[in-house]
Amino acid sequence: MSETRKIAAILVADVVGYGRAGADEDRTLSRLRGLRSDLIDPAIAAHRGRIVKRTGDGILIEFRSVVDAVRCAIEVQNGMIERNSGVPADRRIEFRIGVHLGDVVEENDGDLMGDGVNIAARIEGTCEPGGVCLSEDAYRQVRDKVKEQFVDLGEQSLKNIARPVRTFLMTPDQSAAQSKSAAPDRPRTQLPLPDKPSIAVLPFQNMSGDPEQDYFADGMVEDIVTGLSRIKWLFVIARNSSFVYKGKATDVRQVGRELGVRYVLEGGVRKAGNRVRITAQLIEAETGAHLWADKYDGALEDVFDLQDQITDRVVGVVEPSLRRSEIERSRRKRPENLDAYDLFLRALPYMQARMPDGARIAIPLLEEALSLDPDYGAAHAHLAWCREWCFTRGGFDEADKSAALVHARKAIASDTDDAAALAVAGWVIIVLTKEHEMALSAIERALTLNASCATAHYFAALVNAFADRPTVVSFHAQRALRLSPFDPSAFEAHLALGMAAIGEANYDEAASCFARGSQINARHSLFPFFHAIALALAGRVGEATPLVQRGLTLEPGFRLRVFSEFGMARPIAEKFVEGGRLLGLPE
Repeated sequence: MSETRKIAAILVADVVGYGRAGADEDRTLSRLRGLRSDLIDPAIAAHRGRIVKRTGDGILIEFRSVVDAVRCAIEVQNGMIERNSGVPADRRIEFRIGVHLGDVVEENDGDLMGDGVNIAARIEGTCEPGGVCLSEDAYRQVRDKVKEQFVDLGEQSLKNIARPVRTFLMTPDQSAAQSKSAAPDRPRTQLPLPDKPSIAVLPFQNMSGDPEQDYFADGMVEDIVTGLSRIKWLFVIARNSSFVYKGKATDVRQVGRELGVRYVLEGGVRKAGNRVRITAQLIEAETGAHLWADKYDGALEDVFDLQDQITDRVVGVVEPSLRRSEIERSRRKRPENLDAYDLFLRALPYMQARMPDGARIAIPLLEEALSLDPDYGAAHAHLAWCREWCFTRGGFDEADKSAALVHARKAIASDTDDAAALAVAGWVIIVLTKEHEMALSAIERALTLNASCATAHYFAALVNAFADRPTVVSFHAQRALRLSPFDPSAFEAHLALGMAAIGEANYDEAASCFARGSQINARHSLFPFFHAIALALAGRVGEATPLVQRGLTLEPGFRLRVFSEFGMARPIAEKFVEGGRLLGLPE
């Protein structure tokens, strides 16, 4: 088989969610055939494209000109907006489209192969529904030749592509495409973003066809808005403002501009018999990128209990999702433009392992944040936390301990309403002192401010573990894991559960908890030590030797004094010391 190399503009498109068509597959296929005959194929022909091949839900097209490829993509996506107008969300057909200019191999049967095709396909996979995503090579050819605006998404790591590819995203103007129908009148002013993360919760779609379910969908949104409002570092748009979009086709970019928010939460409610399903997704308004999505099912007779559960879960998951997105945003800012909040965000990734090496990188960032804002409660709390690791796991330098306590007490004494910051400060207090009541009071205040804060529940579990209150530990640990099951900090819950199991002399269960925590954070030195001690107390000393070696590799200066001198209640501290002596750990 002969082949020819050439440069070509490649367009790849497929149907969003085609694999979920299920029982509606016949109707979906029928609509797709209609779209091909009256929209897609005519657009391809008009822009001089060649269909290389079709799949069940996608198409690969070659163009001699990138401009032709992009204009064809825009025509198709604008046409889909018009055709989806008034169609229920669960019955709409939406396309993702990727365009790349690159080297391809044409075989003698007309098929195309090579990186040029692969990159276009991978870019299409990263595109949002209804959008057109271009590689940088394609964008350079069209940026001054089409009127549509593109958003620079930066470099993307694409599967099986050796080097990152810079991409640009365009979503057709919904309002222009819908001008033939009764497009809603909405304010077009663009509001500035506030000085902290901001979010709007759009009215959830009632996808049941039952108007009586509107009250449930609206109540869900109202409760979520209330829950998010308890996250004090988050600016939340009031329900009355976001509800102007109810029943209207919306573009999250437009919503972001009109309401002045960086993030949008949207969702839907579907009733089927006596069951109800709620979906929710978090979107970055500027780019339309999906940050998180989930669905929840329950019985309709328990509708209000279900509503409370879902509200708690959404609020609990949104907080770490937004924090991760904010960290990535801060990394893109130039150093000369950083404020105290940006510096705080930049410190957080170095704190994930909870070890001195990362802490020493985070400390100057947090100190600089406090030089800009001396009353920044979260910076005080996290600086205290870093200093605590440097003391307990980095050489027992009294200067680190003193600094940790100064900043922890400043965080607690401040008027901060950041639940996570108070919880962190309470944890530092109990680790470094015997002041259990102060630590427990800080935790209680944190949970009063935001009962849906997973971080506060993690530290509530840990503080109560140190205070030898195993029943309370279990409640807070399980609550945190339920609120935010994929949180990178979930190992804290397993650490607390393992400590509680040690206190109850359930050593095999403790070993399992510490093993699970170590799987999440393999760099944390306490897990191998705690796991080994649990095994020793269970009479399984022989299994503990590799764990002790790993712990000493991570923390060569480990001493059993951490149990007797720091904030653990005496009964549980004595059990840890007993297990450590069985292993011959240094005093």
